[in-house]
Amino acid sequence: MTGYYDIVLGLIPVALLGITAALTVVGISLTAAVPIGSLVAMTIIGHAMFVNTPAEVADEPRSARPPHAD
Repeated sequence: MTGYYDIVLGLIPVALLGITAALTVVGISLTAAVPIGSLVAMTIIGHAMFVNTPAEVADEPRSARPPHAD
């Protein structure tokens, strides 16, 4: 099952390389296309870090059984 962070990890190089290549093909110089592609990749990273933050994991393992009283 693919989760949100798996998709984010896949989108980072796709955004950086794909947008840079697409802008270069359209006619924008490489020195302008690389920063634009990196800004999109940084936006994806920022969204994953600050907007859709990872959930905290509890330190104690949780059991499905209720505790028994002595």
